[in-house]
Amino acid sequence: MPVATREILAELDRLLEPARFDDYAVNGLQVPGAESVSTVATGVSAHAELFELAATERADLLLVHHGLFWGTQLFAIDVPLKRRLQLLFDAGIALAAYHLPLDAHPELGNNAALARALGASELAPFALHRGEPIGVVGTLPGDGVPARELFERVRERTAREPLVFDAGPERVRTVAVVTGAGADYVGEAVTAGADAFITGEPAERVMADARERRVHFIAAGHYATETFGVRNLGELLAERFGVRHVFLDVPNPV
Repeated sequence: MPVATREILAELDRLLEPARFDDYAVNGLQVPGAESVSTVATGVSAHAELFELAATERADLLLVHHGLFWGTQLFAIDVPLKRRLQLLFDAGIALAAYHLPLDAHPELGNNAALARALGASELAPFALHRGEPIGVVGTLPGDGVPARELFERVRERTAREPLVFDAGPERVRTVAVVTGAGADYVGEAVTAGADAFITGEPAERVMADARERRVHFIAAGHYATETFGVRNLGELLAERFGVRHVFLDVPNPV
């Protein structure tokens, strides 16, 4: 049975609490579409190729981590945005996006999910963004794992070769995670006691920073580290509402 779109969106807002975050993205419904949902599609970033895949799957609702609209005001619609919107309008697809709320969620979020996939437990929040923590720091079992084993786990879990600045201890006991563009949190990770810091994108300055702070810096890809949250959301909605869920993968080397 189809479920009202507003019912699903209300559940997502209740679960993710977007009002808690001073985000630079528009969280929640960005483009209205179908009023009821039989198929939910999920993907990382809103763009034309993803929308075409969603239309092929006859999705009624598309959930993404990176939406179309950032900031508080839309100044103009250019040609690429016009095409993207037209694809959604023609297919009757509603688009909703959850950015920092999805990074930060302690169960479903990108950071917690990646940390657990690497074997970390006892997760605690860290990495404050305008007063709200968005990252997690956790411990690995026993006396930790060899650093090389952690690098291999990251490669396997994200399905890509990470960029590693191998500057920390031989065994890693504590890992900190801020997926996506989280390079600026390496200092907070060290303060939190992390032997290794995992994010998506590097910045030029982090090689020296990691060496001087004696921490492993692991950049495993912005896209690759942020497939976890939206996939988890889709699976939860499928279980809770009995809708069909499909994750749409458009791999990005960044």
